This record gives sequence, C-alpha cells and structure tokens, in this order.
Amino acid sequence: MEVFYRTHNYLIEHISESLVRRDLMDEIDWSDRLIGIKGTRGVGKTTFLLQYAKEKFGTDRSCLYINLNNFYFQGRGIADFAGEFQKRGGRVLLIDQVFKQPDWSHELRLCYDRYPSLKIVFTGSSVMRLKEENPELNGIVKSYNLRGFSFREFLNLQTGNNFPAYTLDEILNNHEHIVKSILPKVRPMEHFQDYLHHGFYPFFLEKRNFSENLLKTMNMMIEVDILLLKQIELKYLSKIKKLLYLLAVEGPVAPNVSQLATDIQTSRATVMNYIKYLADARLINMVYANGDEFPKKPARVMMHNTCLMYSIYPVKVEEQHVLETFFLNNLWKDHKLNKGEKGMSFLVDGKYQFRICTEGYRIKNNPNHYYALHRIAVGHGNQIPLWLFGFLY
Repeated sequence: MEVFYRTHNYLIEHISESLVRRDLMDEIDWSDRLIGIKGTRGVGKTTFLLQYAKEKFGTDRSCLYINLNNFYFQGRGIADFAGEFQKRGGRVLLIDQVFKQPDWSHELRLCYDRYPSLKIVFTGSSVMRLKEENPELNGIVKSYNLRGFSFREFLNLQTGNNFPAYTLDEILNNHEHIVKSILPKVRPMEHFQDYLHHGFYPFFLEKRNFSENLLKTMNMMIEVDILLLKQIELKYLSKIKKLLYLLAVEGPVAPNVSQLATDIQTSRATVMNYIKYLADARLINMVYANGDEFPKKPARVMMHNTCLMYSIYPVKVEEQHVLETFFLNNLWKDHKLNKGEKGMSFLVDGKYQFRICTEGYRIKNNPNHYYALHRIAVGHGNQIPLWLFGFLY
C-alpha cells in the first residue's frame, strides 16, 4: 500500500499549476459515492483526477489515486484493495482506467455494498456504456463526460485570461455584447488556427510531436477502446482502421455502405456497427436527417474534431470541412444537430438553421436563419463569428 501512496504523492507534487482547471470540476456532485468520468483517450482524465486530489485533499492520505494499468491488480481485486485502503483511514479512492480489470463493474458494486463510507471516483473510455452494459451499477453510479479543450479553454490557457462559457441562447441573442467583453483582452483569430490544428487535446502541451502523439492515441482508441471493450477479435483491427481512413478522406458526406463493405470485405451490417463504434470512441460524428437515427444510415459522417482531420490525412484538408467540424464538435455535447435544409449546414435543436461559411462568401441572408462566419471578429444580427461558438463550454 505504501508504494501506491508514494506514487500518489509524486504525481500530486509534479502536476503543473499552469494547467487549465476544467469546468467539470464544479459540475460534478462530489457527495455521490460512486462517480464515473468518461472521455475519449487523450482529453485529460488522469490529470483531472489528480487535480481533484490536489485541490480537495493535498497530501491527506484519506485520498488515494491508483491506475489499474499496474500489474498488481492482475492478482488482486478492486474490492479487496478498497477494503484495506478504508482500514487505513481511506475515504476517497480514485481509480484510473477501471476497465483494465475484466470484472470491474462487479467489483465496484461490491465496494458500494461493503464500504458505505468510501467514495469511489473512476475513469473509463467514452465507448463504455456504464448503465446499459453494467446493470449492477444502475441506480448507484453518476456518470459525467470530460471533453477535450474548447476554444475558450485553449484561449484561457494561452493568454492567461479567465473567459466564462456562454449558452447557445446567450450567443444567439447577445453575441455583439459578448464579443465586446472579449476583444479588448485578446484577438481570438490569432489563436484560432492553432486551436483547429492541435488545441482540442491537452497533450499538445507536452514536449513531443503532436501529430505523432495523436496518431498513437488514435490507434489506441481503436486497439483498446474499441477492440478490447467491444471484445472484437484482433484479426478485424485492420478493417476498422481502413474504414476510419476511408470515411475521413471521403469528407463529410453520406457513407456508401455497400461500397465500404466491399472495400473492407465485410457485410453492410458490420460496417454500420463499426461506424457506431468509431463514433462511440469519439473518432467520428454521425449527422442524421431530422427524424432519423441509428441504425439508419447517417446523412453525413464527419471527424469528431478538427485535430483528427489534420493528423489522419494532412495533405487534403478542406477549409469548409474544418469549419463545419469545429461547429459540430462544440455543439454536440449539449445540443442535437441534424443535417440542415438545402443551402444550410445544420439544423440545431430542431429549430435553428445554421450556415457555416467564411468571410466574403456571398450569402442570401435569410432573417430566419443564422450564419456562423469565419475570419470575422465581430458579428451583427444573425451573422455571428464562428470562433465564438468555441465558448459554449
């Protein structure tokens, strides 16, 4: 046990003070006994746990961080370890990569039933369905999602500001006033392209090649988060990777499922299942026509965020596709997006039609629609700077 305490203390001491404090820290009800934090690989779940430990407990030994990557847990269950931790005065156990233990959900249930004074906070992949696939956790686990950096968080980190987030209604109805509170402190467009290229994943702060690191992360998403958690045989790995590549280079269009099935030598049904797994892993997003949903074919398949576009196929990145991907990625967390009507990019929440375009693009302004414009600092009326939608979280 002392080895784990030493590791915990080392990690807490060496966590950077300059890291952005995520808003999720204040959204979680920390009084709950079993809390699950899901998120795609690379968005900072481990850092988030350590920030929580440092902020709330410091060096207090009542809180302990463990990572189930440790081979020690191949011979010892979570519940057994948690019992010993509680006997030593432990109150909060932070478990990283919980899915590395095959019977993790059963073990967490044992902890919940045996140790009513112990709180457990654990992280898992975005592919996991905590309640649907683990009925023993129904009614006892509270689940939250940690996302990559928003443009707002990226700006705050790069400039030392502390800009707040805004709701979609606030941006639509009050964007001119909001922009006036931002522009005196920073020029957003000077940082926007950097964000599109590498700002979503916090590991851009590390002194390593970002694109190579992201490609490694993307492979891990498929090899671990999809194959391991969905229990897919290793021989199908190359098919899923090829499917992702084909979807990426095809651009944001409706997938030709029959052709894709031929290309990766599998059935149409399997192609649709693989597309769903890629979406669960936050590698792609599926955009449906209004009223449609999975298992129907999506109207458009888009990359989950703009950084993925530059890494998976850096030679061919269409600006319009990048801008639409940025918009979708920022809104899908709290809003429903469908394919827009003719001439429009998206239908948001079933009522707002949006066109995403760059400055100078000739638009026939429809007062009933909204236009998110790239390369403008200040908007007017129903024409809103695209970058401002990066302030939604």
